[in-house]
Amino acid sequence: MSKEEELTDQESSEETASSEDDIGVESESVNEIDLLKEKVSEWQDKYMRAYADFDNTKKRLEREKHNAIAYSNENFAKDMISVMDSFDGAIASIDSMDKEEASSALSLMEEGIRKTHEQLKKMLEKNGIKEIDCSGGFDPNLHQAIMQVDSDALQSGAIAQILQKGYTIKDQVLRPAMVSTVK
Repeated sequence: MSKEEELTDQESSEETASSEDDIGVESESVNEIDLLKEKVSEWQDKYMRAYADFDNTKKRLEREKHNAIAYSNENFAKDMISVMDSFDGAIASIDSMDKEEASSALSLMEEGIRKTHEQLKKMLEKNGIKEIDCSGGFDPNLHQAIMQVDSDALQSGAIAQILQKGYTIKDQVLRPAMVSTVK
């Protein structure tokens, strides 16, 4: 073989080796791309599941919050029902009376109304609702002055008369007591 033929053979074998290397590198790149595509798909699936789980939790919490608000007064309402029953009984007994029985029944009605009032007061206290004490001086945080009166017996600024009771729930004023104060 001549030197030229040898060089040609050597060049062709180098080209063959080079093209085989290119095919090997290309094959590795394709495998790496496939692996990366699988990882991306796996992460997308995990993301979608986490997002769906988050969305479901958010909806469940919103539903629970709505139910808590809607039914927060359930115990209070149950307590009020017994007071309503007492008033219904009093009204039914009044309706069934003759005019002649009315005078003797009046004292029984007064007793029934007082018992119902006490029952309502206890139920309110049980639920954290209390009357505002008006025995001390005027407090603008608890009392609403409707009018001022003259009085020699009381000092200026003192509460002269309670026109409507006020109530608090825990530490918050539900309704201020409406009072008249001394000038």
